[in-house]
Amino acid sequence: MTNASDYVPPKVWTWNKPSGGHFANINRPIAGATHDEALPVGRHPLQLYSLATPNGQKITIMLEELLALGHSGAEYDAWLIRIGDGDQFSSGFVAVNPNSKIPALMDRSGPAPIRVFESGAILLYLAGKFGAFLPTDAAARAECLSWLFWQMGSAPYLGGGFGHFYTYAPTKIEYAIDRFAMEVKRQLDVLDRRLAEHEYVAGSSYTIADMAIFPWYGGLAKGWLYGAAEFLSVQDYRHVQRWADALLTRPAVQRGRMVNRISGERSSQLHERHDASDFETKTQDKLAAET
Repeated sequence: MTNASDYVPPKVWTWNKPSGGHFANINRPIAGATHDEALPVGRHPLQLYSLATPNGQKITIMLEELLALGHSGAEYDAWLIRIGDGDQFSSGFVAVNPNSKIPALMDRSGPAPIRVFESGAILLYLAGKFGAFLPTDAAARAECLSWLFWQMGSAPYLGGGFGHFYTYAPTKIEYAIDRFAMEVKRQLDVLDRRLAEHEYVAGSSYTIADMAIFPWYGGLAKGWLYGAAEFLSVQDYRHVQRWADALLTRPAVQRGRMVNRISGERSSQLHERHDASDFETKTQDKLAAET
């Protein structure tokens, strides 16, 4: 292992220089709005303010799955929040999510708007509102919720830990990368062992647990996250691979992954979604480009 840094933490930490790394321009140790700007509001009951990060994809996949089941009340407007530009620090966004993180949802279907933030909370809210993708049997429900919260507790090690130090940090720190790579591989093994015995994460049924876990660990398995597929030998987790491939065949998953996407092939990006026909327009544009 390389020599440790000579850095000695001060008795009291102060914010006196940029943090460095990919997100240095938006990192700060305080909360609240940086500028006044109202959020747009569309015509549908549900207003989503998001970006197609793994956490954002959870919700667009859920909404598209609900619509595929015929829940017309799940129609939504998806507005793009460019976190690299600091859109999440507008006064309008902070009013929906005081933590300034995507995704954030406003439900305007009732007499008074309801705000919901944190991706796990939004999944649970939508599952309860529409009575879908969350088992009613006590044991099955407990299993589903356990895996949902497994994801919520585990993903920070993948994203903020491994992803940050492997991809975004201004310098490569061997100890940090080794520490978080070990934990991410342990998590992949947990998931792989579970999926060796069950079709879906919570059992025999597709649930919000799959929707929460897939954008993170499915994305890692398929090589989308952090360019780390070879480094982590993701091909070895064959049950995770089987599960990820199965979910990718679902049209709602395919649509959900497109919404609020601003990276990758242009044909895979749907910056904002306001109607189901938006996907048809995107498909027509793709076909026109290929001819």
